[in-house]
Amino acid sequence: MLQEAGCVTERVNDLAGKCVLVVGAGKSGQAAARVLASLGAAVTLTDRQPASALNLDGLPPLVQVVAGGYPPVSAGLYDLVVTSPGVPLGEAPLQAARAAGIPIWSEIELAYRLTDRPLIAITGTNGKTTTTALVGQMFRDAGRAVAVAGNIGVPLVTEVVRAPQGAVLVVEVSSFQLETVETFAPQVAVILNLAPDHLDRHGDLAGYAAAKARIFARQGAADWTVLNFDDPLVRSMAADVPGRVFYFSTRYVLGEGVFLDEGTVTVAHQGKRVRLLPVSAFSLRGRHNWENCLAAVAAAWTFGLPAESLAHTLATFRAVPHRLEPVTTENGVLYVNDSKGTNPEATMRALEAFEEPIVLIAGGRAKGASFLPLAEKMRGRVKHLILLGEAAPLLEEAARAVGLAQISRVSSLAAAVARAREVARPGDVVLLSPACASWDMFANYEERGEVFKELVLRRQDVKEG
Repeated sequence: MLQEAGCVTERVNDLAGKCVLVVGAGKSGQAAARVLASLGAAVTLTDRQPASALNLDGLPPLVQVVAGGYPPVSAGLYDLVVTSPGVPLGEAPLQAARAAGIPIWSEIELAYRLTDRPLIAITGTNGKTTTTALVGQMFRDAGRAVAVAGNIGVPLVTEVVRAPQGAVLVVEVSSFQLETVETFAPQVAVILNLAPDHLDRHGDLAGYAAAKARIFARQGAADWTVLNFDDPLVRSMAADVPGRVFYFSTRYVLGEGVFLDEGTVTVAHQGKRVRLLPVSAFSLRGRHNWENCLAAVAAAWTFGLPAESLAHTLATFRAVPHRLEPVTTENGVLYVNDSKGTNPEATMRALEAFEEPIVLIAGGRAKGASFLPLAEKMRGRVKHLILLGEAAPLLEEAARAVGLAQISRVSSLAAAVARAREVARPGDVVLLSPACASWDMFANYEERGEVFKELVLRRQDVKEG
């Protein structure tokens, strides 16, 4: 089992008086700028978007903002560049910094260097948010101090500053964030699964997997890496893990790890077997959530959380917003918000969660993955496909190629919800699971999901009024 680290200390050289450029003025960029300014750094925050498009309220007055373009970057101007995950490595200031030999850190790298609290980092193509939130709840239910941060919504650098002493940091990390880590080495690293995603940025699956593997690359011999035994690509990463490997599996009985034994979550560790809870008692729906639950148990187990407490959390934890989130039942039709399904694999997993006929709302901005496997998964599950956004033609082509005929194209999410009401019948599920990014029509998947819920519930409010 892991031992908790002591109080917060700095693993970074004194930043007071250093000139730091923060690229990207979104949530993580602004959080980094605030913390850097509090440490005495001279901070410049820059974004290619104009200031009118940015919400810069609450920034310290000493933070200089350069918006609508980037300032020049050269040796001697800046001591450090901190980049936001949404900024591609090919952007001009990052290219210039590399050419000048200026260190480039992600926000999670900066955060890691500012703390010695124990850290659990979770990544993968799908299930990151659910698993991160679930691990956080496991610590709360066990009476342990915990802070949940990262790609789940709250920048890690913010929680590093405000989390209570003794707290475990549970952080969701993306491939974008991992591209620019140098010393980042969580005590527990979790890789849930790997499927083609963000190929427009990483080039191919190998490049994407290499970025994910950076989560464990700097670990020590006493650290843990939790891997999905059922995913061949993830399982193969064990050969490169510098620490200890702990597998989870929904398909195999493992000699060491977390698995299902006759439908019951079972932990095998150090010669002992402990049975926790049947999957039939899980609060979360869908086989993909079995994987998330087993991975969460594996991560929590390494910290010594009691079996009884883990079983309680598995039985009571509710779905996170925008991930298979039930919205309402109207005229016998269940409406489900899965806006966080931003790639084909995520939507395939969402489809597997339902036995009922599905009216699927999909589309948005494609990220380079093929839609044909998703179309194959739709057969026999999706009774009507409603498409919108930039990727609608690609999705329709794939769907028709496998014989789907009931397809509608619409111009907005409001029109999609209206069409779904027309074609759905009692006993059906209307599922928003776009298989695409939201950026062609919305700021992010959260906004897309909130709009969907509002559109669904607005009709109900009118009827109830």
